Amino acid sequence: MKAALIQLRVSSDEIPAERWTRVERILSQLEGEPLDFLMLPELWAVGFSNFEQYAEEAETLQGTTLLRLIPWARRLHCHVLTGSFVEKTRDGMYNTMALLDTNGFLLGTYRKMHLFGFDSRERELLKPGNKTSEIYTSYGILGLATCYDLRFPEQFRHMTERGATAFVVSAAWPKARLEDWKLFCRVRALENQSFLLACNHTGEIDGCAGAGHSMIVAPDGRILAEAGEEEEIIRLEFDMNEAQRFRREFPALRDRVPVG
Repeated sequence: MKAALIQLRVSSDEIPAERWTRVERILSQLEGEPLDFLMLPELWAVGFSNFEQYAEEAETLQGTTLLRLIPWARRLHCHVLTGSFVEKTRDGMYNTMALLDTNGFLLGTYRKMHLFGFDSRERELLKPGNKTSEIYTSYGILGLATCYDLRFPEQFRHMTERGATAFVVSAAWPKARLEDWKLFCRVRALENQSFLLACNHTGEIDGCAGAGHSMIVAPDGRILAEAGEEEEIIRLEFDMNEAQRFRREFPALRDRVPVG
């Protein structure tokens, strides 16, 4: 699978419409490049810390994000993980992301389960999702997660038990906790013997700077590709079957003893 992670600059000096224009300009630069999978960060259009804009920018699954990214999945002929957006429903708002296939069809969605409450209004404004998301693709089963979810290992173990051999994590992780980000990305991959693709943002909103350092981690915990702290695209081609091979060669998951 050849993957591309767009580590996007998300800053206060841009409104969502301007950011969309810039994202589509980036996507146009990828045309003609052989890609299988493409992903964007968490709440990149509205900006995670722009809490006062959540309600105004909220959309349904038939809204701006899917309508504008479906044609790009077709043009690039690759799977597209939309990054997350504020989803509007009858019972409230969610931090939701979607996975599109190469024809632009919706394969599945995930609503962020663990909402961030420390120095944040996410928990106040949004509702938490109540189930994990494991999506079958031609490359294997992908487990979807969002940012703060990385701190909760039971979610990733559950996705592993449901067949996931790779995790895809969209994030708006802050620079103040960069070392935590690096640690969690590697550990979640290693302890589950799975690939992990983590797409973070850079830039600054309301005094909160994004950490950058998007990365792709191997099932043995090695960082295979990593961005810096500026806007960039990281690319890597790897064999998803390596996760299953690694599990056979070093069967730690098989040796696990349930507790309780």
